[in-house]
Amino acid sequence: MSTSIRLHNSKPRPGSRHRVKRLGCGESSGHGKTSGKGHKGQKARSGGSIRLGFEGGQMPLIRRIPKRGFNNTAFKIVYAPVNLSDLEKQFDAGSIDESGLRKKGLVNGRWDGVKILGDGEVTKKFSVKVNAISASAKEMLEKAGGSIELIPAKVLPARNSAKKPAEKKAAAQK
Repeated sequence: MSTSIRLHNSKPRPGSRHRVKRLGCGESSGHGKTSGKGHKGQKARSGGSIRLGFEGGQMPLIRRIPKRGFNNTAFKIVYAPVNLSDLEKQFDAGSIDESGLRKKGLVNGRWDGVKILGDGEVTKKFSVKVNAISASAKEMLEKAGGSIELIPAKVLPARNSAKKPAEKKAAAQK
């Protein structure tokens, strides 16, 4: 005989609920006196937490190991993804750019640009002005009679890039 779970007979999964450890409730409780913190020392004090990776003043492992390689994540271009199915639902045939996508709520937040992806079908004739487009999306848009204009992404200059000598002279003369 199987019983279905209803509000009146539902119970939490075994082990999902655990009673709170009551500290400082007398010696016989097992959590009395020092309340499970041992005797003295930094870890026994209030606020006595040690940051992650701290090794008591010894040079930490993360600083002992040599650093290798190059990481370009600070300069990576990240596009806001927009699918063709979203364009089909939100827009009538016509011109589409980043500001139009933001007004419709398809692009939110900070992005380096917009990329159209080929998920969905297109029946309307769109004129799209974006930073990047997938091959399948390009094929579908052109098949529906639409046009694509690619614009360069907003790329910030490298933080440590040295100015060219000519630029230095021009800056000094001003």
